[in-house]
Amino acid sequence: MMTAAVMMLPVNQFDHFYRGGDRIGALRHGPGGPSRPEEWIGSTTSRFGQAPQGYSVLPDGRWLVEAIDEDPLAWLGAKHVARYGSSTEVLVKLLDLGQRLPVHLHPNRAFAKTHLGLSHGKTEAWYVIDAPEGAEVGVGFKEAMTLDQVSSWVHERDSAALLSALQTKVVHPGDAMLVPAGLPHTVADGVFVLELQEPTDLSILLEWQGFAVDGAKDGHLDLGFDIALQAVDLSAVTAADLDQLVVPAAQIQGAGLVSVMPEQADPYFRAQRIDTSGGRVEVSAGFAIVLVTEGHGILVTNLGSFEVVRGEVALVPFVAGDWALEGSCVAVACRPPDAGAPDGP
Repeated sequence: MMTAAVMMLPVNQFDHFYRGGDRIGALRHGPGGPSRPEEWIGSTTSRFGQAPQGYSVLPDGRWLVEAIDEDPLAWLGAKHVARYGSSTEVLVKLLDLGQRLPVHLHPNRAFAKTHLGLSHGKTEAWYVIDAPEGAEVGVGFKEAMTLDQVSSWVHERDSAALLSALQTKVVHPGDAMLVPAGLPHTVADGVFVLELQEPTDLSILLEWQGFAVDGAKDGHLDLGFDIALQAVDLSAVTAADLDQLVVPAAQIQGAGLVSVMPEQADPYFRAQRIDTSGGRVEVSAGFAIVLVTEGHGILVTNLGSFEVVRGEVALVPFVAGDWALEGSCVAVACRPPDAGAPDGP
């Protein structure tokens, strides 16, 4: 039986209510679309009410969540386990949008604890792999809203009003953006992102016309909209506010190891871009999900050296020690929060 080890993860794509997935298939050599727009990578999180769907399977056939539960110290390290137990604290996805995402939001930790008995909400972040020219995201309301107004739009199925109320920003390949829990948001058709988030599957739909989902039945986390809509952040979000949530590509590109997240993400998760064009890049020990986005290289660890190529995902446990990437490649290492970081809201 395989214990904690460096391993390449099989593809974990599955059907969803919106279109997309062909670019995931091309990158990860998986099944592609037309309605498999998400891959959950290194996942110990199941889909809401649909376990075990969502869990990542290891090459030996076990669920990753089972392997970590059997030996959390080897996978996650003593400091992490003392703070978080056997939770990896992060869910990583690829999202390949073949249609615009519906306007939706995710609850914060306080709401999730009160109404769902969970310790995590769903703050998330996007690292943009590809996007059409001028592609926009909508995040937060441009003006402060009332709960009655938002509830009216939801019940009247007024997608146009919801969309027009959102603050928007154009995103480019290489940009990264944090999306705090509670903010309603949408993403344009054609955008392809690597997403990091808290380890839950908690989404509240504010619209669903044109999507293969019954939002009236499945859009409110089984709470009913009267309760679910209390999770909406009704405050005004300015263009300057969105700028504070974005790390533009120009600050991320370049050789070496660079964080791709704004500081506000630190209590939730970390992501580091690794570019070996300037030589070997050293990375500190800790659980990591490493997606190779360009080229080919060698992953050097205490547990051995491993060839990696574009599209592969390497799972690196804590026992692999400090590790390095060599060769000619670019990768993104997705990691839990530092065990010393303060809690997020």
